[in-house]
Amino acid sequence: MIHKFDVVIVGAGGAGLRAAVEIPKGYSCAVISKVFPTRSHTGTAQGGVCAALSNEEDDSWLNHAFDTVKGSDYLGDQDAIEIMCQDAPRAIIELEHMGMPFSRTKEGKIAQRKFGGHTKPEDPNDPNSRRLPVQRACYSADRTGHVMLQTLYENCIKNNVNFFSEYYLTDLIIEDGTCKGLIALDMATSEIHTFHAKAVMFATGGYGRVYRITSNAHVGTGDGCALVYQAGLPLEDMEFYQFHPTGLWRLGILVSEAARGEGGILRNSANEPFMEVYAPTVKDLAPRDMVSRAIISEIRAGRGILGSDGTYYINLDLTHLGKKVIDEKIPEITGFARTYLGVEPTKESVPIQPTAHYAMGGIPTNYDTEVLYDNKGKTVTGFYAAGECACVSVHGGNRLGTNSLLDIVVFGRRGGKKIAEFLETAKQIDFNSDPSEKTKEKLTNLLSQSGNEKTAVIRRELQQNMMDKCGIFRNETDLTEMKQLIMQYKERYNNITVQDKSSVFNTDLVETIELANMLDIAESINDGALNRKESRGAHMREDFPKREDEKWMKHTFIWKDGSGGNPRIDYKPVIKTRFEPMERKY
Repeated sequence: MIHKFDVVIVGAGGAGLRAAVEIPKGYSCAVISKVFPTRSHTGTAQGGVCAALSNEEDDSWLNHAFDTVKGSDYLGDQDAIEIMCQDAPRAIIELEHMGMPFSRTKEGKIAQRKFGGHTKPEDPNDPNSRRLPVQRACYSADRTGHVMLQTLYENCIKNNVNFFSEYYLTDLIIEDGTCKGLIALDMATSEIHTFHAKAVMFATGGYGRVYRITSNAHVGTGDGCALVYQAGLPLEDMEFYQFHPTGLWRLGILVSEAARGEGGILRNSANEPFMEVYAPTVKDLAPRDMVSRAIISEIRAGRGILGSDGTYYINLDLTHLGKKVIDEKIPEITGFARTYLGVEPTKESVPIQPTAHYAMGGIPTNYDTEVLYDNKGKTVTGFYAAGECACVSVHGGNRLGTNSLLDIVVFGRRGGKKIAEFLETAKQIDFNSDPSEKTKEKLTNLLSQSGNEKTAVIRRELQQNMMDKCGIFRNETDLTEMKQLIMQYKERYNNITVQDKSSVFNTDLVETIELANMLDIAESINDGALNRKESRGAHMREDFPKREDEKWMKHTFIWKDGSGGNPRIDYKPVIKTRFEPMERKY
């Protein structure tokens, strides 16, 4: 089946829906989603969305920008960061006017809380004075992403956006440097659909499922990034993958930074509040990469707590906050602890461990969300990307908490406006040939394969080895071994049997396609990490423990080798405006 739209957006999370809201009436807009829109992963974001509102005295967008640049370990592009931080207050007020129900102060203002890495100078007249935590995260209890997603979905319905739910993206059609559309599988029927469009936006989310312990939903398999990689376009900064310090032990379900923003304390086996050793000023509200490494360092030093399954964890102590704060400000987080671990947070500490959480890297774009063809600035006509799948880059080597929800609404909006501008003169260009043939061939081959490998077995091995060899701490030996393992998994993939041959919700088939995408994503992460011989942000090389600005203050661009050989890697300079690199201390 062939569909024709002016614009097709893939992904119904915050970035995709925010872009769809901006498409003017008179143009047709379709949103394709792997799940029902309000089940998109934005709905799991808990803690808040940040902006330097006037609630906090002496705070400013410049403070926010400084924290974001510093948090990125100076790998973030400062022009894009300045755009995001300047636009943040407007974006929050706009969401409120759309109907998003923020928590409130007693005065009726939008409530804000502290979050890791967000600071302001102790002396407002001296920007070099000691920096202290600041209340900058606007929130809706600990369900901020959920209410944002609902609000944006309702506004899309009001704007008559067309939704194709439970459609799985299988191919991206780029011909002669122009994006002309895409191919998707209707999961309910296995029917192949061709979407012909003047403009395409990817807002396909992250790829945390390449790791075993992750906060990401099962849909987070990196399909959008993988298809860009497979189409011969580059990915950017893939080695920078963030582990959130506090996931529920063994499960990885997120325990938001809001818990520490409200005063939660991390404690080791001796009940010591150890973060004051690693970040004396901000303590438990240090940036995520630093807190994750501190937790693993405590466990390595023998101060972890041994769990019933033989693995170690650290405690998050909320007991001193009181029942009122726990029930009103962090009810979802504490509910998860009760439901999944049988822990009562008002009386007991919550067992946590770092969990794979967020991709700083992804599809390279400029700050108008136009997808880059190369590392020289050339763009792909009619192709855009926003949200976690995109790399603007506002997060650099490490994202600050609450900047993700801000990223999706600021750049989702910018992308929607840029697409609307493009549509004024754009024409629908015919395909050179039947674009669905590649997908038909792929499905036929997978369903006819007869081997002794199973998708779930290879996936489980990939996820565990990515945790062990390409996780929070990395080194040459482990990364080299991981590279060989990925090559082996790709060979074994060709011997997979898809056991389900049916056409109705064939999840076995979809998961097998997902696995191919995950292998490509893992390859790009691991090769980028192996090649970057320094430590910066979330990329910690134990054999190269220092940040090397002279050699490595640059973005990694990686291209897939179509013949199955080593990926090609090149670089692009980081854009610097006003903030000079300094040692990262908190």
